[in-house]
Amino acid sequence: MSNAVAHEHLKDEGTRLQVTAAGATSGLISRFIIAPLDVVKIRLQLQTHSLSDPLNRQTTPPQGPIYKGTLPTIRTILRNEGIPGLWKGNVPAELLYVCYSAVQFTAYRSITQLLHHYTSENPLPPSAESFIAGATAGGFATATTYPLDLLRTRFAAQGNTKIYTSLPSAIWRIYTDEGPRGFFRGLGPGLSQIIPFMGIFFAAYETLRPPLSELHLPFSTGGAVAGMIASVIAKTGTFPLDLVRKRIQVQGPTRSLYVNRNIPEYSGTTWGTLRAIVQREGFRGLYRGLTVSLVKAAPASAVTMWTYERSLRFYVGLGIGAGPEPAEERSDTK
Repeated sequence: MSNAVAHEHLKDEGTRLQVTAAGATSGLISRFIIAPLDVVKIRLQLQTHSLSDPLNRQTTPPQGPIYKGTLPTIRTILRNEGIPGLWKGNVPAELLYVCYSAVQFTAYRSITQLLHHYTSENPLPPSAESFIAGATAGGFATATTYPLDLLRTRFAAQGNTKIYTSLPSAIWRIYTDEGPRGFFRGLGPGLSQIIPFMGIFFAAYETLRPPLSELHLPFSTGGAVAGMIASVIAKTGTFPLDLVRKRIQVQGPTRSLYVNRNIPEYSGTTWGTLRAIVQREGFRGLYRGLTVSLVKAAPASAVTMWTYERSLRFYVGLGIGAGPEPAEERSDTK
């Protein structure tokens, strides 16, 4: 596959409906596979105490289970909450991943076509085009699906004490106790993280995919490997903002009721929360759960991109969602 063809593969193949369906399918499958690692990551991110803090800054004893490391955390959850504990929050998370993936891939494709249209005389470099399209699509998808992200975090943070017994009851309680703004706690750091994350991810993916596609890799494809590498690079660079988002998402009247019962009260602003975490936990506190996040992010992105490409070929091959494209979309197709 030539570099030009590889660069256009994600962006121009299939109709808008086929791209949306393929994105939703990839999100659904990816989420179910990595759900236990997501629960572990959230539990570690919300844990404020450290057994290895050299400065001994902890002024209050830890309350609730002590999590340390991916496998020990999995064992603790299994011992205290059983197998279902590893899939807590999976319903809102599945809805989140399906909606997010569908919006993200559709927006990415549409934004790229707009860039092609308005820069046809002076085309952007592929990496710059991918960064702009990826960052914009990621920000738009985050903003539109954010309430589901908050619900996913709160369900995953529950222990055996049920704060929310079902998705409808959670929506009603948050709306009643916190108002509509309660569904958007942490949106600021969420957008601050996702825009550079998706920009870096898609730029790295589109850069790595063409050369890796030329290689004959065992048990994998060039697209899957490119997705893994791109995800690790992007996740490491933006991880502190993801942790801040999680800490702010569980603020409010239920803050002390989660399995990590001594979550501090933060100002709600990105920089204020960053400063509070560094003062209390040191810079290492900004990277709690990074290891499991990387372990989760790499296969999740690989499964997402692998499933997306094959789902898109499947829908295109069957003619599902095929039909006349809008005039503005047809005019941009190369």
